[in-house]
Amino acid sequence: MSRRVAIATCEDRYVDPDTPLLLEALTSVGLEYELLAWDDPNAQWDRFDATVIRSTWDYAPRRDEFLEWASSVPTLYNPLDLVAWNTDKHYLRSLQQAGINVIPSTFADVAIDPIFPAGNFVVKPTVGAGSLDAERYAEDDHARAHAHVRSLHVSGRDVIIQPYVESIDEEGELALVFVDGEFSHAMRKGAMLNAVENDRSQLFRAEQMSVATASPETLQFARRVLEAGGAASALYARVDLCRMDDAWAVMELELTEPSLFLIYHPEAATELARAILKRLA
Repeated sequence: MSRRVAIATCEDRYVDPDTPLLLEALTSVGLEYELLAWDDPNAQWDRFDATVIRSTWDYAPRRDEFLEWASSVPTLYNPLDLVAWNTDKHYLRSLQQAGINVIPSTFADVAIDPIFPAGNFVVKPTVGAGSLDAERYAEDDHARAHAHVRSLHVSGRDVIIQPYVESIDEEGELALVFVDGEFSHAMRKGAMLNAVENDRSQLFRAEQMSVATASPETLQFARRVLEAGGAASALYARVDLCRMDDAWAVMELELTEPSLFLIYHPEAATELARAILKRLA
């Protein structure tokens, strides 16, 4: 009997370039699939042997609803505990407390006045997808930054404030993709907030991508990040790093709906499909 997998997306379900490669790979390993928006009221998630979260990129304004949905799905990857922890950037504090080097982060929860670091800095909501509502500010632009924070607070959202890491303008970010706990491939991402005037209404800004390599030392650090996040054997994960003071620092640990850049490394689609099949054996 064939195993059936639901691929959870958002309403605009074909926006993710990873999707065609993953669906082809699922078929190649003998898995049946169906693409479903996570908030589809007619979806019957218990008809599937597993549900895999992919491009659910519209969840941020409705995180509580999203987590309620996730808790209702019988078999979910990545599982609810990781998703609940990872969909709020307060998780960076947990990583730091575990001894992981992360970009220094200040949290301005609702009704708490923000504290801005010296130099250029970034303001964004603690719950967000892509670059929506994220903006870079010059060190003397506190008035606009305060207005941004107030607008997020008025909408009931907490705020994370970080120094802008200047090395990103020159070196970009390093994204390390893991499948089933194993390193798959690395990508170099160009700066997205590389100007102090941005349109923060965009969910996804254009990224300059290139294939990269990762040294053994870099991979060792990334694995420490996964272990600290309880994701050492997660079905999929992406660790986003940057250079800060000549050391790697975590920008993001993506465990919910990360782009996996499969078009640059198509073998990873098969790796992911096989990992799903293994979990259903």
